[in-house]
Amino acid sequence: MFAIFKREFRSYFQNITGWLFIAAVTALYGLYFFANNLRGGYPYISYALSGIGFIMLIAVPILTMRSLSEERHSRTDQLILTAPVSVGKVVVGKYLAMGAVFSIAMAVIAVTPLLLLAYGTIPLGESYAAVFGFWLYGMTCIAVGLFISSLTESQVIAAVLTFVALFLGYMMSSINGLVSTSGNLLTKILGCYDLYTPLNKFMNGTLDISGTVYYVSIIVLLLFLTGQSIQKRRWSISARKLSLGVFSTGFIAAAVAVTVVVNLFVAELPATWTSVDVTSTKLYSITEDTKTYLKGLDKDVTIYVLVSDSGKDNTLDETLQRYEALSDHVTVTYINPAVNPSFAAQYTDSSITSNSMIVVCGDRSRVVDYSDVYTYSYDYSNYTRSVDGYDAEGQLTSAIQYVTMDASELPVIYAVSGHGETELSGKFTDAISKANITFSELTLLKEEAVPSDAAALIINGPTSDFSKDDAEKVINYINGGGKVLITCNYQYQGLTNFESILSACGMSEESGIVMENDKSYYYSNAPFYLLPTVNSSSYTDSVSGSYIFAPYSEAINYGENTDDVTYTSLLETTDAAVSKIDAANAQTSAYEDGDIQGPFSVAVAMEKTIDEDTSAKVVVVGAVQMFTDSADEVVSGNNSSMFTDIISQLVNHSDLATSVIAAKEYTLSAVTVDAAAAITYGLLFMIVLPVVLLLAGIVIWARRRKR
Repeated sequence: MFAIFKREFRSYFQNITGWLFIAAVTALYGLYFFANNLRGGYPYISYALSGIGFIMLIAVPILTMRSLSEERHSRTDQLILTAPVSVGKVVVGKYLAMGAVFSIAMAVIAVTPLLLLAYGTIPLGESYAAVFGFWLYGMTCIAVGLFISSLTESQVIAAVLTFVALFLGYMMSSINGLVSTSGNLLTKILGCYDLYTPLNKFMNGTLDISGTVYYVSIIVLLLFLTGQSIQKRRWSISARKLSLGVFSTGFIAAAVAVTVVVNLFVAELPATWTSVDVTSTKLYSITEDTKTYLKGLDKDVTIYVLVSDSGKDNTLDETLQRYEALSDHVTVTYINPAVNPSFAAQYTDSSITSNSMIVVCGDRSRVVDYSDVYTYSYDYSNYTRSVDGYDAEGQLTSAIQYVTMDASELPVIYAVSGHGETELSGKFTDAISKANITFSELTLLKEEAVPSDAAALIINGPTSDFSKDDAEKVINYINGGGKVLITCNYQYQGLTNFESILSACGMSEESGIVMENDKSYYYSNAPFYLLPTVNSSSYTDSVSGSYIFAPYSEAINYGENTDDVTYTSLLETTDAAVSKIDAANAQTSAYEDGDIQGPFSVAVAMEKTIDEDTSAKVVVVGAVQMFTDSADEVVSGNNSSMFTDIISQLVNHSDLATSVIAAKEYTLSAVTVDAAAAITYGLLFMIVLPVVLLLAGIVIWARRRKR
C-alpha cells in the first residue's frame, strides 16, 4: 500500500495537477482571508473557509478524475488487478495520496490563525475546529471523486459526474427545502447525502462527533464501493462472476445498512456526548447554575420551537439539545408554522418570529421571542446593528423557572413615581422581567405604606422633592428590612425630604458634579464621563475588572461601619477627581477654589441588620444616567449587568438564584491588522504562493516532457 501511495503522490507533483490544486485552493482562500480577516478584522477564519466551500466542487474533480479512469483507459489497470496487492490496499493507497495533496493545502490554511495572533485575540479552538471540519469535508469529496473515477474510463466524464455529485451534496439542504418545508421520508433519504450541512457545526465552534462519524463513515463506504467496482472488473471474465456478483451485492447492501445504523445511533446520542464546545466564550456550554437547577426540576416542561427543519438556527438547536439532555423533564418539540399556523395563538396574541420558543408547563407558558435570543450593538452613524451576545440560556432558564413557579411566588419590585423620577430604559426593565420579577409603579401618595409584597423599591433620580410623609414611608420600609435602589441626579440637589431618606441610611450627596482628571478613567475626552474603578463585591460580581460608564455623577458620602451597619463602596474615582461646585462656570476640570478634592465613591451599598432574620439593603448610585440604554451601549452591556447583580442581591429569592444568567459574548473583538501587513499577507496567499506553485508545476512538467 505504501508503494502505491508513494507512486501516486509523486505523480501529482510530476505533472501540474497537484500544483494546480494547491494553488487554486490557496489563492481563493487567500482572497477571502484578505477580505474577511486582514481587512475586515474578523478573528474567525471560519468566515474565509465557508467562502471557499464551492471551490471543492471544481478542484476535487480535477484532482480525482485521473485516479482510476486513466488507469482503465490506458489498460494499466490490468497491472493493478493482477498485482500481488489486495484491491483494498490499492484503493486506500490512491485515496491517501490525493488526501495528502489536499492536506498540504489545508496545512497552509492552518498557518493563518497563527499569523493573526500578533494583531489581537484569536479563538484558536474555533479556528482549528473549522480547519478540521473542512478537512473532513474535503476528504469526503475526494472519496466521492475516487468512486466515480472507478466507474468510467473517460477522465472528462469522471470530472463532470464528480462535479454533479458534489454539487448535489453541497446543495442538498436547499433541495430538501424545495421538496418539503416540513420534512418527509424523501427528504430524510436525500438528507443522507447532505455533505455540507454537517460542516456547519465545525464552522460555528463545535467539535462535532456526530459530524465526524458521518464524514468518516461516508468515506469508508465510498472506498468500499470503489473496491467493489474494481473487484467486479477483476472477475468479470471469470466463471465465478455470478457467485461473486451475488456476494458483492449482498456485501454492498450490508455496508450501506451498517453506515446508516451507525449514523442513526450517533444522532440519537445526547448533544453533551457528541458536541465539544471549543468556542472561546463557551457559547454552547450550559452554566453550572442551570445544570443544578435542571437536575432538580420535578415538573414536565415542553419547549415548542416554531420553525421549519430547513430554517433552524444551528446555535440555538445545539443549546436546546443540551437542555433536553440535562433533564428528563424537558422536551423540545419543533412546530412548523407553515403546517400549523394557528399553534402560537394558543399561547399569545402577538405575532412571533421564526425560531421563537414557547415554554409550557401545565397551564402556564412564556414566549421567548427569537429577537431576545441574541443581543445587539448599534452603530448610529450608519444605522446598522451587529450581534454581540447570545442569551439563549438566560432566556430559557428564566422561562422554565417562570412556568414552573406559582404566580404567588413571583416577587414584586415597585418603581416609585410622582416625583419626576426617570423611567427605566428597556434593557433594565428586561433584566427585571428576565429575573421573573413583577415590575409595577408605586405612587406613595395613594398608599398608607409601602405594600407588604414589595421585594424592593427603585427610586430613580427624582427631580422634585418627596413630601415628608412619602419620605417617612420609605424610611419605615427600610427600617423594617426593606430593599431599595436609589439613583441621584446632580442637577437636583437640595431635595430636603429625599435627602432625609439617604440620611436615614447614613449617606448623603456631595455637592457638585464629579470630574475625573486621570485620562484612563474617563471616556471620550469628557472628564464628567466617568469610568470608575469597580470594587469586587456581590453587587458587582459580573463586572469586576470591567468598565462601568457613570456619566454626570455626583459623589456619595457614607458613614463608618458598625456592628449593625456595613457600607461597601462599589464604584470609586481616582484621587485626581474633583467635585465641581460651580460646573457651569468652571474654567478647567482640575481643582479650583471651592471645589472638593477626590477620591469619591459614586455608588455605595449599605446593609443594616434589623434582627436575627432580617436585614435592610440600600444601594445608592450617584448617576441616574448610568441605568440607561445609551450609557449601557458604551460599555457593551456592563451597566445592565451590574444592575442585574444589584437586583439579584436585593431580591434574595432562593427560587430565582439561577434566573439571571448573563448573555454570553457572541464574537471576540476585531483584530487590527495594519495596512502594510494586510497587503503583504494578502499578496502572499492570493498571488505569490499560488504563482510560485504553478511555475514549479509547469517547470517540472516541461522538463519531463523533454525527456
